[in-house]
Amino acid sequence: MAHPRIDTTFPSGGEQCAAYVYRPEDQQGDAPCVVMGHGFSATRDDRMPEYAERFAAAGMVVVVFDYRYFGASTGEPRQLLDIGKQHEDWEAAIAFARRLDGVDPARIALWGSSFSGGHAQALAIRHGATGPSAIACVIAQAPYVDGLAALKEIPPVNLAKATAAGLADQAAALLGRSPKMMPVVGDPGSFALLTAAEAKPGFEAIAPPHSRWRNEVCARIALRIALYRPGAKAQDIPCPILYCVCDDDHTTPPGPAIAAAEKAPYGELIRYPMGHFEIYVGDGFERSSADQVAFLRRHLGLGEPTSGEATEAAAPA
Repeated sequence: MAHPRIDTTFPSGGEQCAAYVYRPEDQQGDAPCVVMGHGFSATRDDRMPEYAERFAAAGMVVVVFDYRYFGASTGEPRQLLDIGKQHEDWEAAIAFARRLDGVDPARIALWGSSFSGGHAQALAIRHGATGPSAIACVIAQAPYVDGLAALKEIPPVNLAKATAAGLADQAAALLGRSPKMMPVVGDPGSFALLTAAEAKPGFEAIAPPHSRWRNEVCARIALRIALYRPGAKAQDIPCPILYCVCDDDHTTPPGPAIAAAEKAPYGELIRYPMGHFEIYVGDGFERSSADQVAFLRRHLGLGEPTSGEATEAAAPA
């Protein structure tokens, strides 16, 4: 059952981040809120609404947003993936969620998938264990955990080309010139950042016809992936976190995510016998969304679902 949503924006860094807000039907009193950020180069329309509808059906308000420079958000240059600025957008989204009418500001959950699964881990640590800014719980789906491990999935020739493109793009930025772009996904043997057999068909499967996803990104991000290792501090994540790990993932390797789940003081781990993109669709989606609803209900104080809620949450998207 589709839930009505509001298409809105919130400010971040002098720009406007586009957001969808979903609400439970017949909401009474303040509800918990799940803040959802998309993965590497994706947009808020790329299979995120399907998860948001499941969470709304279970009694949660949901905020789904585009980072600056992507999708329906403002910002130039387009397709600029800046890790620090994406963290700022997360902070702005969390603050926006806490100000919404009908949201309990003490029950904010973060949901990140793929690259944003790394961001969700980092933000949970930043917000600490106690106080008004603390995060109640986190879901990290097929998460990016360790940049060094992720680079091992890139063929050496493509890694060399991506580094060269990144240096050219960084130089262009310093000189005030137009960015140098590189493809995000491509067929095996082609030049792109992601060329595993699952990558190109996977992106095509999760991007609906109306998606604003573009198969390109400012190449400077290639210079920063190795240094971004949010799972290295998993022992400092102060709240419950569910790692949904795909055992046949060739985009964000499963090993570091499994290790992070074991290190996190309140870590929970569910493993799925599938590839990186399979978790978003079909049976993978049905299984992961049901597991995530159960986790959120447990840690956001929603209790067990009624029979009606359980039936709606299990309905195909």
